[in-house]
Amino acid sequence: MSSNLTGLRRKLRNRRKVRAAAAPERPRLSIYRSSKYIYAQLIDDVTGTTIAQVNGKVAATGNKTEAAAAVGKALAAAAIEKGVKQVVFDRGGYRYHGRVKALADAAREGGLDF
Repeated sequence: MSSNLTGLRRKLRNRRKVRAAAAPERPRLSIYRSSKYIYAQLIDDVTGTTIAQVNGKVAATGNKTEAAAAVGKALAAAAIEKGVKQVVFDRGGYRYHGRVKALADAAREGGLDF
């Protein structure tokens, strides 16, 4: 039970920081990580719409970390196509290592600024 509370506290602490850093012109790059795949989407919180989304099912090549990097690059390409360059990174309470870090690094290499 304590590990469940620790994850919830981490998620709420991260969400508070994301909201403080978010400006109306910066969409949120939100990540969800399951045991098999990783999902990422750009969300405009002002209008409540999803700008772009990519999941690991499409880029399921190699291991999970390589698939996460492919998702990051694909999301960056989709965001730049829609005219978005600056985002706020919302890791959703997940620790910043492994697949989450690979996705973030690939998104930065793809041209997103956060």
